[in-house]
Amino acid sequence: MNRPKPGDYTPYYDNYISKVEGNNVLKVLEEQLNNTFKFFNSIPESKGSFSYAEGKWTIKEVIGHIIDTERVFAYRALCIARGEKKHLPGFEQDDYIKEGGFNERKISDLAEEFRKVREANLALFKSFDETAINRRGVASEKEITVNAILFIIAGHENHHAGILKSRYLI
Repeated sequence: MNRPKPGDYTPYYDNYISKVEGNNVLKVLEEQLNNTFKFFNSIPESKGSFSYAEGKWTIKEVIGHIIDTERVFAYRALCIARGEKKHLPGFEQDDYIKEGGFNERKISDLAEEFRKVREANLALFKSFDETAINRRGVASEKEITVNAILFIIAGHENHHAGILKSRYLI
């Protein structure tokens, strides 16, 4: 597996893909599984409803957003890998947060949900052959490859974990 090339995704995702080191995204996703699970569980429950500024998500909402986004992107990867020809819809992240009820949950429960989602997605992603990994489809009205989606999932997680560490847990 190689890094996605320009044209495999819209430049909007450069920020996420640039946050993934190396070419082996499956290895990165596996490492994140343990590291991020431990990181989430290290956050005191008393800080779960903290937001660093007015109108910003809470820590629990950021964790919920990471989980929801992984689910959405994994679905896109599945559809495209299986040859879906229909255009896949985008999603409005703020609406998902509003309806997610994340602040009513425990951080440990969100961490466990993250772990289970990632484990299931890794099983799926490892089943993709080279043809599926390089297959193109359309999501959010933009062309994208399955390979780029996997890098985006990993980079998106790195992005938000970094924000949690730098703006929420200082």
